[in-house]
Amino acid sequence: MFKKNRKVDEINKKIKNGDVYVLTVEEMKKLIDESGEEVAFKEIDVVTTATFGPMCSSGAFLNFGHSDPPIKLAKAWLNDVEVYTGNAAVDCYLGATKPSVKQGIKYGGGHVIEELVSGKEIELKAIGQGTDCYPRKTLTYHFTIHDLNQAFLVNPRNSYQKYLAATNSSDKTIYTYLGPLLPNFGNVNYAGCGCINPLINDPNYETIGLGTRIFLGGGTGYVIGEGTQHNPKQQQGTLFVKGNLKKMAPEYLKGVSFYRYAPSLAVGIGIPIPILHKGIVKNLAIKDEEIWINLVDYSVPSRVRPILKKVNYKELKKGVIEVKGEKVRTGSTSSLFKARKIMVTLKKWVEEGLFTLTKPVNPLPKETKYAAMKRRV
Repeated sequence: MFKKNRKVDEINKKIKNGDVYVLTVEEMKKLIDESGEEVAFKEIDVVTTATFGPMCSSGAFLNFGHSDPPIKLAKAWLNDVEVYTGNAAVDCYLGATKPSVKQGIKYGGGHVIEELVSGKEIELKAIGQGTDCYPRKTLTYHFTIHDLNQAFLVNPRNSYQKYLAATNSSDKTIYTYLGPLLPNFGNVNYAGCGCINPLINDPNYETIGLGTRIFLGGGTGYVIGEGTQHNPKQQQGTLFVKGNLKKMAPEYLKGVSFYRYAPSLAVGIGIPIPILHKGIVKNLAIKDEEIWINLVDYSVPSRVRPILKKVNYKELKKGVIEVKGEKVRTGSTSSLFKARKIMVTLKKWVEEGLFTLTKPVNPLPKETKYAAMKRRV
């Protein structure tokens, strides 16, 4: 048993030897409450964290291989969802929030990704640029994920450290990426899993950074840097992640659609946190009632919307909070059930020696500035 600060390599040795001690972060919080931080530090090697919910900044790079005669994609659609083709001849990027040409926002890129992972047949329709080396001008092709050379999930902004809660003071329903907000403060919607979220439990980014191996979409992936809109000063860090789509599972990559807003993709992410020193244990003790976020009025059509009050995740998870003296129902776009399942699965992988840890090559930045679009007259 370790008594001093430990290293990732030492923990990996224990994983390979089959004598590693792993807890989910909820189990770790309970152990800290019952036995104290000192005992938790001495006894536990790894803690698993997770989140599951719609992550709009998600997508996939796909490579089809060359047709005969060959084609350079100028425009292309997968099941009538347009993809980005401004890269190599038969590569494309499929964005999760791109809606179908025919079905609109009921079906989009996130649904195509789920169907790909499920092994379903997908239709590619393409228009070629028509060059001397790539003369073909049209193509219709049916394929499954197994026919692709590469299929990478590449998500520029996932796993927000914490997010805000939204409500609506107007006299009509408004439709948002957090779901419908009913009139006259009829409901409150929020995102995030609170005290089990990965970055909440590593607020100083000591163990999560460039090169961290993670559970991603039912398979394994890596953190490849900070995500877009990474805002550590507001405790709103984000992750840029990547993984092999061919190794993932539809249970943890679900196409979703927000009524009168857009399609998206619900993504499951799990991250192991190695217990390297006592300070990490102290961070892991954080509870939902200690995580405060803004309740914002989304009826105001402005970038800077009114903040009505501060609320914490414990209050939100109870299902009812008080707004303007009235009790209001709360709802989450994230799934605690799925996040807990991810933590348990990742715990099992580590215990069985199927998943070892990686030390970040570079930490996530702590001084990143997040600014709004500048107005030019």
